[in-house]
Amino acid sequence: MGSTILYDYWRSSASYRLRIALNLAGIEYTSIPVDLVKGEHRSPEHLARNPQGFVPVLEIDGLRLTQSLAILDYLDETRSLGLLPKDPGLRARARALAYSVAVDVHPVCNLQVAKHATRLSSREADMPKAWMQHFIHPGLEAFETLLAGFDQAPFCTGETPGLADICLVPQLYNARRWEAEFKDMPRICAVEAACAAHPAFTSAHPDQ
Repeated sequence: MGSTILYDYWRSSASYRLRIALNLAGIEYTSIPVDLVKGEHRSPEHLARNPQGFVPVLEIDGLRLTQSLAILDYLDETRSLGLLPKDPGLRARARALAYSVAVDVHPVCNLQVAKHATRLSSREADMPKAWMQHFIHPGLEAFETLLAGFDQAPFCTGETPGLADICLVPQLYNARRWEAEFKDMPRICAVEAACAAHPAFTSAHPDQ
């Protein structure tokens, strides 16, 4: 089948999710950076991998996969990661928890979106930070409220890391980067502490 290759960017939230999942699965992979700042995602080489020009792209099991949430489903199904509860109702609720940040917060806080909004604004100096805070903080507040429906023991939905943890942690990295406070959200802080003590998360951190 060949080696596993991850085309990613160190600060990409979607790439960060995959690094965590690959670590949880114990899959060794080669990381090939695609520098978004330099525009390498728009190169013919990368567009041949992913016509959307996004990262991550994962080459694994003879496949070339795109879209982080779809790749997470593939890894969960083929490597038995147990990222979601088995009960259909709990499974749907856990997906909704994860998607509340991965689908609703992350896309509008994509740097490409924020930069475009900045170009359209007369407040260019403070626009990116204000834009990020506007979406991140209320998104995390909603996540905090949704977490009340689960037993943090110690992760979002149980004793082992799940899809919600994988989606939350990169968003918390972005929250700190853009100074969107969440210290008043005890459930999120407790989950973050549990993830920070797990090697799959620490070795996937952008600073690594």
